[in-house]
Formats: sequence, structure tokens, C-alpha cells
Amino acid sequence: MSLTAIANSPWSVLNAAGELRNDAALPEGESALELRAALRNMMLARRIDTEAIALQRQGELGLWPSMLGQEGAQVGAGTALRPQDVVFPTYREHAVTWCFGVDPVQLLGLFRGTTMGGWDPHERNFNLYTLVIAAQTLHAVGYAMGIVRDGDVGTGIPERDRAVLVFLGDGALSQGEANEAFVWAAAQNLPVVFFCQNNQWAISTPVSTQSRVPLYQRAQGFGIEGVQVDGNDVVATHAIVEDALSKARSGGGPTLIEAITYRRNPHTTSDDDLRYRDETENAHWTALDPIDRLRTYLLSDEAGEAQIDETFLAELEAEAEELAVKLRAGCRALPTPNPEDPFLHTLETMTPELAAQRAAHLADIAAYEDVPTAKIPTTIGGAQ
Repeated sequence: MSLTAIANSPWSVLNAAGELRNDAALPEGESALELRAALRNMMLARRIDTEAIALQRQGELGLWPSMLGQEGAQVGAGTALRPQDVVFPTYREHAVTWCFGVDPVQLLGLFRGTTMGGWDPHERNFNLYTLVIAAQTLHAVGYAMGIVRDGDVGTGIPERDRAVLVFLGDGALSQGEANEAFVWAAAQNLPVVFFCQNNQWAISTPVSTQSRVPLYQRAQGFGIEGVQVDGNDVVATHAIVEDALSKARSGGGPTLIEAITYRRNPHTTSDDDLRYRDETENAHWTALDPIDRLRTYLLSDEAGEAQIDETFLAELEAEAEELAVKLRAGCRALPTPNPEDPFLHTLETMTPELAAQRAAHLADIAAYEDVPTAKIPTTIGGAQ
């Protein structure tokens, strides 16, 4: 067991004791991270995660991939985006969806089985969750090609220049799609930032099994810039992503960011993580919690005008309770999908083959309507 990642010293400015050091690399003005808002986003995102786990345990969700411990990486990255930037997530970016204004009830629909997506990607330039590991990296690169062809890179017009931020985990770097995406991004100098949350485990496989070197160093082999940051430091993460996105928008090309963090909960609610790691490892990373360190700093006199008090925290806790009530009620109120919906939304125009499949599917369902449940095959249509 290893308590630390394969890492050179990841860049950090806010340590686990809640001490923030000044650094010339931190953005200023409008680009600076608003610390109170960052704490609020992290705490509310964690409440979404906690409530979703409870809903899954109550049978309201089929599955839930927790992000506990990764709030700093996600909020730091999510708050560095501009409205015209485009995001391609994995299936664990719950805090990023929150920062981008996606209704968390819509997010629950995917894991309740009431929708195949949950929201319109065009509304906020935030694409749907991707369950196929690393597939989103190629989607992101393809979109970045389109941005270049639209002339929305390097114009010097802040409202026009755009970039793509794509999320991936350490396990995705072992997939061919991610490496193909790096090749395309480098060859065409595309405005894309690859944000790898190295949470130490690809389900049950530790990162030390997947790589002999720090993950960000892989970027060198593709000819792109690689950076490593403390993903539990929301301030440092925001600064690194802000800089990489700014470079991409200006035409400076791609960046691979490795954010060192840790998945403190099982891979999903169907996983038993104690079969492959022990509690001492989790305890080590709990002491590095991203929320605790920022809250500690903001409660201190060192925070200056950003300082918070117990009243602020009490109001935030009340807001979290209201959000929890909304989530529970919203989840249970999600509409039951029509059995023909998957066929209606597969292609823009219904093809004869798809129409025939829809008709067969609906006929199959109708045939079982009057059959006792015990006699219905586990797979509709009879295939086992």
C-alpha cells in the first residue's frame, strides 16, 4: 500500500493546515478565485454527493459514483471556465456540473434510469456524462478542431476566444483513446486542456501499477506541456487551470494537468474498496481534505476581507439542507420514461430499421403485460 501518489512535488499554495502563501503565479483581478464562493461550491457539491449516496441506498438510484475528496480539484477547475468554453466530463464531475449551473436533479436522472443524459449540452456548453472510459477525450479534441475552424482562437477578443476542458481519471491514461487524443491535440496545436484527476485508483488498480513516472510527464512524449498540481488545493488548481485555458484560448496549444487527489469513497456504490485498500490510506487523505483547509484559512484573520464566521457557516449549512430536500423530492418526482424513448432519441430521423426495432420492442412489452412477474424472462425477448 502506498499513501502517496507517484509525484514530484505538486504545486500548492494552500496547505493542509489552512495556511495560504502568496505566489506570483496566482491570478489577480477578475480571474482570481473568489474564496468564499469556492467554499460554498465545494460544500454544496459534497452535500449533493452525500444525498445521492443515501438515495441509492434507499433504492431510488441504481448506482452512484462518489467524488468525496475531489471537490477541490473540480471546483478549482470549474470556476476557471468562461461561459463560451466547452466542457467534456467523465461520470464523476458532480462539483463541476454544480459550478456550471446544471440542475443536480437532472444529474440524478441518469443514475435513476429515467434519462440517457439529463440536460441539453448546448444550454451551458457542458456535455453529457461519458461512461466509456476516455471516449470523451476524442470528443473534446474533435470539438477543439471545430473551434479552430470557426476562427474562435487567438483573436484577442475575450468574449470570442474559446477553449475546451476535458476531464479524465488516471485510469483513462491507460486507454488508447486518450493517447490518440494527445496525438491529435499536439499535431494540430488545439485549444484543449486535459484535466486528469489522479485519485490514485482506477477502480481497484493503483496508479503505481499503471505508470512508472508521474502522469503529467507523459505529456512530454506527445510534445505538449504537462503540469502537476495539488488537487486538494482549490486555489492552486484554479490558478493552474486558469493559466492553461488562457494559453489555449490565445492559440498556445494543449496542456495536460495532473491534479493529485484521492477518491475517499468506493469507486461506485456497487464497489467494496476495502477489498483492495485499507482504512489507514483513507485516513491519510482525509487529513488533506480540500474543504477543511479552505474553511480553516477563511476562519483565520489571515483571510482579511474574505474572512468568514460561524454565522456564514450556519447559513451555508441551512442552504445545504434546502438543497438536500430539493434533491430528495426532485429525484422521486422524476418522470418514468416512455419505453419507446430510446428509439426516438437515438437518431435525428427515424430509420426503417430503427422503427422496426421500436415496434418489436413495444410488442414484446405488451405481450408481458398480463403475464405474472415470475414468468417474465430476466431479459425482455428471452435472451439470457
